[in-house]
Amino acid sequence: MSFDGSHPPHPRRATLLLCALVCACTTSVTRAPVEDRTAPRTATAPAPAASAPVEVAVKPPPGIENLGKPGYYAIKPGDTLFRVALENGQSWRDVMRWNNIENPNVLEVGQVLRVVPPGVDATAAAARGVTAPKVEARPLETRPAPGAALPSPATPPVAAAPAAATAPSPAAPPPSPAASRDADDDVAWAWPSTAAVAAPFDDVRTKGLVFTGKAGDPVLAAADGRVVYAGSGLRGYGNLVIVKHNTSYITAYAHNQTLLVKEDQAVRRGQKIAEMGSSDAERVQLHFEIRRLGKPVDPARLLPPR
Repeated sequence: MSFDGSHPPHPRRATLLLCALVCACTTSVTRAPVEDRTAPRTATAPAPAASAPVEVAVKPPPGIENLGKPGYYAIKPGDTLFRVALENGQSWRDVMRWNNIENPNVLEVGQVLRVVPPGVDATAAAARGVTAPKVEARPLETRPAPGAALPSPATPPVAAAPAAATAPSPAAPPPSPAASRDADDDVAWAWPSTAAVAAPFDDVRTKGLVFTGKAGDPVLAAADGRVVYAGSGLRGYGNLVIVKHNTSYITAYAHNQTLLVKEDQAVRRGQKIAEMGSSDAERVQLHFEIRRLGKPVDPARLLPPR
């Protein structure tokens, strides 16, 4: 018996009570697991694998499939549609149309443009362009260079046949000079100015003739044709007029003070198309070019004697 007079607890009950108290104490101090964020993640998980480099698809320039083909031109830094057309003897509007260009001021480096009319054999045109125009022989007959003797005419191949040849079979007559000459070379040229020539043709520097005169002096169309450009969008040429005479020839008239014609206007040889000036130049002058298939030729060899 206990001091308070009650009966002592049964030994089995005391054991169960003790276990309950121990379990209760243990439950009260148990905490939820906490993640240790200070520990390096690499200690328990592998580092993520490096992502593969992303390849960005680069869109090729328009017309790249025609790169290197005759009759096509690849745009270089600094090119403009106007200059490309001039260098290839074409109207910039035609080049726009052939290549479906919406904005002539937006070209992409590497873009390949058609610079010959559709349906034209560009290979044949290029072959014609490397030879001197047949028209050049016309003024040389009347005004040879001082001190230079005219070359003797070449002996026809038939002259080498033996004189005693018996009954040769009829041969086709050789083509006449007019038939063998490109029809585009038959242009009736006239001088674009009555002013003096201040600088002769040079294939590298002038690419044409330079006439000096007074501001307002008339600038004349050198042959019949159609104006394909009239404006000041070509750096280095000032107020410029370009006239297309046929599929081979164009003429350019630069540094004018006033333009008197518009694009697509038909002009006649000797018609006043501009007034001489000094736009984009250091002095009053007319810079005049004749281009055959886009290549500058010496106008003095084509223009009639003065």
